[in-house]
Amino acid sequence: MTVKQQQNKQTIILILPWILTFLVFYLYPLIHALVLSFSKYSTLTNEIKFIGVSNYKYAFTDKIFWKALSNTAFFTFGTVPLTTAISLALAAVLNSKFIQYKNFFRAVYFLPSATSLVVISLIFINLFSKTGYLNFLALIVGLPVSQHGWLLEPNTSMISIMAMDVWMAVGYYMVLFLSGMQSIPNDLYDSARLSGASPLQQLFRITLPLLKPTLLLVLLINTIKSFQVFIEIFVMTKGGPLNSTNTLVYMIYENAFEKADMMGYASALAFILFVILMIFSILQIKFLRTED
Repeated sequence: MTVKQQQNKQTIILILPWILTFLVFYLYPLIHALVLSFSKYSTLTNEIKFIGVSNYKYAFTDKIFWKALSNTAFFTFGTVPLTTAISLALAAVLNSKFIQYKNFFRAVYFLPSATSLVVISLIFINLFSKTGYLNFLALIVGLPVSQHGWLLEPNTSMISIMAMDVWMAVGYYMVLFLSGMQSIPNDLYDSARLSGASPLQQLFRITLPLLKPTLLLVLLINTIKSFQVFIEIFVMTKGGPLNSTNTLVYMIYENAFEKADMMGYASALAFILFVILMIFSILQIKFLRTED
């Protein structure tokens, strides 16, 4: 056996555990779910009946699906721009030379992102309740209060969850933006200052153009995460009230694990979500891609 053949054999042995893990826990479930999406599957009898594209047809005539899709889109387009803007602003402030105790503030802002989402959701349930601190503070300053609790009214339930999500996520994306800013050479800023460029001009002419790869990463991660929002919904509202917080992933979970014969329909919904995410990812990469 030649040296190259020995190296190839060692390489295969080293990556074999990952390949087996990918085949068993990722590729096989994906193919199985695709088969189920064209079938009617009963979890009680374990019977599979091929029904073609009926699950997909039913999805596009299902009012609950369109409600869940609109809620998911509202959550995504409401949180992603706001989270990105706030995290970018925080990163710019903490990257300046005029802020003291930078490490302390970075840790404080990042801490919610490192905390269990279930724990945060349980805390915010109390904050948003009828007798919670949010109503208490609103009453003190003379603002309108929720009579039944912010999570129990259709007009405020989704917005309340979105506010919590923004508060929790800005620290994580702030760290990503901060890492991108610190990779920009200081010589560019020194040259810009010597040329008379203001801090605002430096931001739009140097910082933001060179942050496009980081911005693309943040938007991709945040968009995918927002379209797959589930834990907050499951813990805080269960999709209610009146389906006002029902999202695609929660609808997939509900059909797959709470209904005996809707696993095939849930699989079809999962692949519809996959196509939506793929389209958004391609569009973001196309418009934010930078040449080397």
